[in-house]
Amino acid sequence: MARKLKVFCYSDGFHSWTVAAPSRAKALEAFGVRRDLFKDGSAREIDVGPDRAAALESPGELIERGLSIDVGKMARTTAPKARAKPEKPKSDTRARARVEALEAELDALARTQAAETAALAAEQEALERRARDLVKRQKKARDALTARLKPARTRLNG
Repeated sequence: MARKLKVFCYSDGFHSWTVAAPSRAKALEAFGVRRDLFKDGSAREIDVGPDRAAALESPGELIERGLSIDVGKMARTTAPKARAKPEKPKSDTRARARVEALEAELDALARTQAAETAALAAEQEALERRARDLVKRQKKARDALTARLKPARTRLNG
């Protein structure tokens, strides 16, 4: 006795394939795929539909139908309206005065810091000059002492 046929349908979004087969495995074989389309919901068994009768008339044969969209039935959408530009806040004289005062304070701080930096640079230059003078003085003293030590050693060894 022949097994009862079931009708299976698979769609990729552009086409719909329908086949009458005794099992899911046979339907997958007819679809020409190896992965289980039923597991992820891509294929399903159908009980009603326009292709069911055609599939039952020719079991095992794949019936293909192109899917189309009726453009007239699609909902029309409108372009989003441009957002109104936010109004500029009214000039607040107190806020403006506060900003101007802070900017003036910032300028004064910059001048003070520049003067401090210049003073520190002058001190550094003076210290470097003193260090050079100290090195010269120490070398002169060492040379003078070395000059006096040389004849004293000669007399001692002499």
